Amino acid sequence: MIVDGAPERHGTNLRTEAKRLSGSPTRAERLFGSKRVLIVGLARSGRAAVELLLDAGALIVAHDVSNTIEIDRERWIGRGVRVVLGREPPDLLDGVDLVVVSPGVPSAAPVPTGARARGIPVIGELELAFRVSRGTWLAVTGTNGKTTTTALLGQLARTTGRQTVVAGNIGVAASGEMRDVDEGGLIVAEVSSFQLDTADTFRPRVAVLLNITEDHLDRYDSFDDYAESKARIFMNQGGDDFAVLNVDDPRVASLEGKLAGTVIPVSSLREVRDGVFVRGGIVVSRVGGIEEEIVAAEDLGLPGPHNLGNALAALAAAAAVGVEPADAAEVLRSFSPLEHRLEAVGEVDGVAYVNDSKATNVDAVGCALRSYDAPIVLIAGGKDKGADFSVLADLVRERVKSLVLIGEAADTMERALSGTAPVARADTLREAVETARDSASPGDVVLLSPACASFDMFDDFEDRGRQFKRAVHDVATDSAGRRKGGPA
Repeated sequence: MIVDGAPERHGTNLRTEAKRLSGSPTRAERLFGSKRVLIVGLARSGRAAVELLLDAGALIVAHDVSNTIEIDRERWIGRGVRVVLGREPPDLLDGVDLVVVSPGVPSAAPVPTGARARGIPVIGELELAFRVSRGTWLAVTGTNGKTTTTALLGQLARTTGRQTVVAGNIGVAASGEMRDVDEGGLIVAEVSSFQLDTADTFRPRVAVLLNITEDHLDRYDSFDDYAESKARIFMNQGGDDFAVLNVDDPRVASLEGKLAGTVIPVSSLREVRDGVFVRGGIVVSRVGGIEEEIVAAEDLGLPGPHNLGNALAALAAAAAVGVEPADAAEVLRSFSPLEHRLEAVGEVDGVAYVNDSKATNVDAVGCALRSYDAPIVLIAGGKDKGADFSVLADLVRERVKSLVLIGEAADTMERALSGTAPVARADTLREAVETARDSASPGDVVLLSPACASFDMFDDFEDRGRQFKRAVHDVATDSAGRRKGGPA
């Protein structure tokens, strides 16, 4: 265990105290000034929480179970932070008024469990950001598609001319963005179930629920528990708020009639009242009693039927805050897939290579497989999260030409998908790409869509996706050399 900073240094933050006395205190200062706050988990969210609370004048204890976490330890100590790395000491919760946990810290972990036993409030970094914010929140959750939908909604929101911040689970910690958002600003946030588990007063003006399918069963006791976490996005909404529901998903549709906010249903399969839908190949918005034809579905910049649903949800949320139909149409036509989400990497010898590293569960892989009519060579596998891979069997049998498996889940996946497609194994992602190249023919798609977490072989899904792209680049370089008569 590493502990930096002597306890006597944590009684006063003189610089922040002087700042507070010199003018009107901020909301963060009013809420947290001089409170002793323990922040658990010092990755992106935790670091942002430390900075926010330091500026608010809080007395900070920062803890992470890793001894090698990358933090600016010396600067924090200089500002009065007590840094505790490794196993928690017995006195960690002594004198603490509030515990703030990062999304990666399970609610049942020892420190938050111990805090609750002592009657110490425990909140998440998202809740912290909400409490200090002044702008209007538009929040998006769902098992799949939430990052794409959040980014698209952010683009749509910017057309209003209002200050717009895109943050949350999308990779930008919300608490790090709240200082400069004024009361007229829009905060577009991707929200995970982990963040909702530790929310308390969180109340978005517009809340979007895209879908609920099996995921994170390594962290939740059951699928029902996971679904309940997702539905918490609506828990504090009132009649003046909006709830956007993708009613093509049965679990999501079941919430209709149970929510306090005004429901805006969206569907790519049928016409819905007072919502957003597709009619005759045209995206139609009928929100607030006004019907507008927005754009042809085939003109959307996002590929795949699942992304049509994402676009409808983003459009519904945007309509709730006054985005004009013409502006919406322009954004919907021009918006492109994000990195690691059905990202076209390139074509080599007539074979398309697609990076879908963000597909960390079986439903996401199913969406990816439905997005292509061409034969697919699928690269999958990684760290198993307790999923039932057999639900992919019919799709794999129908659409996958061959399967290349990597990672810890390879054995489980091969058993679950036995007989659906020829299977090869690879020890590395580079080897998997080379194996896929040898299996593919012109017109095929080599698709990295793992159905698993990345942490058995990679830092995260971004690292996995970027290594895939480097491997594809190397395959392209090798192929070019062969065509020019260079060494094989």
